[in-house]
Amino acid sequence: MVDKAMWSGPTDVKMMFGANVDFVSDNRIIFDIGGNKYRLIVHVAYPYQRVLIKFVGTRKEYDNINPETV
Repeated sequence: MVDKAMWSGPTDVKMMFGANVDFVSDNRIIFDIGGNKYRLIVHVAYPYQRVLIKFVGTRKEYDNINPETV
């Protein structure tokens, strides 16, 4: 799904995933996965259409990190 996405900014991501995403600085997106049991943090380079995975873990593991710097 993401490999074919043409996101130009956070609004496009929100339209695709709705309430399952949150945004923090540095174009990072936090995805709630599995009924909020897991978290995925990615950095999006919108002009280049690239997504870099920064973190994958449980909600408990997520609570111990800073999503803006991970």
